[in-house]
Amino acid sequence: MNIQIFGTKKCQDTRKAERYFKERKIPYQFIDLTIKGLSKGELTSIQRFINIRELINTTSKEYQASNLRYIVHNTEDILLNKPLLFKTPIVRNSPIGATVGYCPDSWKQWQD
Repeated sequence: MNIQIFGTKKCQDTRKAERYFKERKIPYQFIDLTIKGLSKGELTSIQRFINIRELINTTSKEYQASNLRYIVHNTEDILLNKPLLFKTPIVRNSPIGATVGYCPDSWKQWQD
């Protein structure tokens, strides 16, 4: 399995996802969205499994501060430029699937 976890160190669900894979001794790569956002290729790969609208955290401070609720915008461009708008964690298992949020049931299926 080739697991990548995209999130922030402060996010509780991201820490739970890391703990899930660590406890099962499954190697993973953690990408901190405060340091490095997703590339266009990574976002495209995730979009094969998750609708782009589901990736936006509409309750985040960044979303509220940007007033995106009132603006018609290109969602992909906004997410690439402001990675803190992503719901976290985004867990990607190339090429099998991707999830957003804490989804241990889906991750367990990847192991089988």
